Amino acid sequence: MTGRVRSHLIRFARTQVGTTSYLNLVQEAELGLNLDISHEKSGLNELLAEISETEFRSGRPILSCLVKVEGSKGQGDNFYKLCERLGLGEWRTLKQEEGFLKTMRNECRAFWQDDENFKQFA
Repeated sequence: MTGRVRSHLIRFARTQVGTTSYLNLVQEAELGLNLDISHEKSGLNELLAEISETEFRSGRPILSCLVKVEGSKGQGDNFYKLCERLGLGEWRTLKQEEGFLKTMRNECRAFWQDDENFKQFA
């Protein structure tokens, strides 16, 4: 499932604009999860965090920045807490920084739209 989610988000970064929701991710990557069940939603959060940590430690952008929490303007607290664990700053401060999330998304798209990066790392 990790590979499927990672591949889907890479394709999304290359070909789509905006963000995807948890529900769209589950449906489009054919994960078969029910987000109304708390442990399945929690499992997806953990999976996204694991993928993002691996990408970050490998010098690549955090893919989960493209997954928007339904009903919010951007990301939920879990995303910013992940960024804090990765050493990007204090999560509450990052959440308040207007350009932080936009910059992350732009960098993610630019990285994966580069054909050499895609060939080498996808």
